[in-house]
Amino acid sequence: MPSDARILIVDDHEDTLYALENALAPLGHPVTRATSGDNALKELLRGRIGLLLLDVRMPGVSGLDVVRYMRRLEQTQHIPVILLTGFGPDTELSATAYALGVADLVMKPVDPWTLRTKVRYLYDTHRRHQALEYELRELRAEVDAAHHAPEQGRTP
Repeated sequence: MPSDARILIVDDHEDTLYALENALAPLGHPVTRATSGDNALKELLRGRIGLLLLDVRMPGVSGLDVVRYMRRLEQTQHIPVILLTGFGPDTELSATAYALGVADLVMKPVDPWTLRTKVRYLYDTHRRHQALEYELRELRAEVDAAHHAPEQGRTP
C-alpha cells in the first residue's frame, strides 16, 4: 500500500467529521472525508484508501450498504473498516457488521485515544499486508519469468 494511503472518514454530520479529523490528526496520516455512503463509495473506487471510519446510519446508502458493496470488489475487499454508531449496543447490528468483516464497531462519542490506537494498529497492519502482497506478486513474476526463459547452454 502506498505510504500516501488515506483514512476515509464518513459521517452525515459535519461536527462528527470535525471531531474525528481532530482525533486522528496526531497520527499524521492523510485523512479525507465523505458525508454520504454514495460519496464514500466514490472515494473508495478512486483508490489509495488504507482504512475506513464509517457511520452506520446515514440517509440513503447506509454504512452497512457501503461495506456490503466494497467486500464484493477485489480492490476494496481488504480495506479495514471501523463502524461508528451513536445508537448504543445492538446485538443484531454487531452480528451483521462482524459477519461482513468489519474490524470493529465503536460507539459515539468516541474516545480519541482509543480510536487512535485502533486506527494506528489497523492502518499499519493493512499497510504491511499490502506490502507483502506486492512482494509476493513480484516474486511470482520473477519465478514465472525464470521458468519461461529459454534455457541457455543446453543442447538438444
